[in-house]
Amino acid sequence: MNPFSRPATLFEVNVEATLTVTTPVSGGLSPETPQRLSCLELRGGNHHATYSAELPGLDAWVSCRPLRPAANGGDLYYLSVCSKGAISRVALADVAGHGETVSRAATRLQEALRLHADHWDQSLLIRHLNDTFLNGGEGALEYATAFLVSYYGQSGELLFTNAGHPPPLWFKAETGEWSALRESTPLARSVTDLPLGIISGTEYSQTAVELGKGDLLILYTDGISESRNEAGEMLGLRRLLDLARQLPAGSAGETGPALLAAVESYRGATLAADDETVVVLQRSAVFESGF
Repeated sequence: MNPFSRPATLFEVNVEATLTVTTPVSGGLSPETPQRLSCLELRGGNHHATYSAELPGLDAWVSCRPLRPAANGGDLYYLSVCSKGAISRVALADVAGHGETVSRAATRLQEALRLHADHWDQSLLIRHLNDTFLNGGEGALEYATAFLVSYYGQSGELLFTNAGHPPPLWFKAETGEWSALRESTPLARSVTDLPLGIISGTEYSQTAVELGKGDLLILYTDGISESRNEAGEMLGLRRLLDLARQLPAGSAGETGPALLAAVESYRGATLAADDETVVVLQRSAVFESGF
């Protein structure tokens, strides 16, 4: 089934009136007990959190670790479910700035996800984000990278857009292979896939793939991939993939903590230098709609 043949809006609902935003409290969610997202629930933020979650057709594990001693960082993540429990959406962004700048970015990201909760085609959503990051007021140009995922649980189709963000890692359960998930950008004269907030009206590509049962997807911010060891060497994508190949891949809740432990081992005595956020997604063995 071709996801681009779907109507832009799958359901007729009053999204504006019914979406619920949930902000997990630091330490208030158990990593062992999955938090099931309800229809039209939006969960996330930029504070310290570690927990497992269930979305339609996906098992998720989240770790958000702002750089100490800050309680809130520049990494933003959100998980959401559409009104009928068929589409899950995950957004991960890395915002340049702190404090009020990040708060404004979080508000805009929530608003965009809220307005487009029932839209499968996410090109309007990413365009909305780019334009609102540029027009944030106070004369300040905000800059952010972002990775946006829409997942249709019934078919396993995953639609993604990358706006200047590090490419996720994709584990294919059928072959046991890890690779970087990259977009197939068609040759075009327009400027594509810039970080958000650089050029107003920028067009972004979106790519569809199918997740096999048991496949894993690791989304992360550059605090992970730009970690340095005691010799000052950056981890980078190649070494990160090497680490991933040594990870257990049985579940999102198993892979996520193992990845963080591997990155910390690579750093050795070197302290983290940036916020670190990881979102691990795994296609569930059974799809259950109507959350």
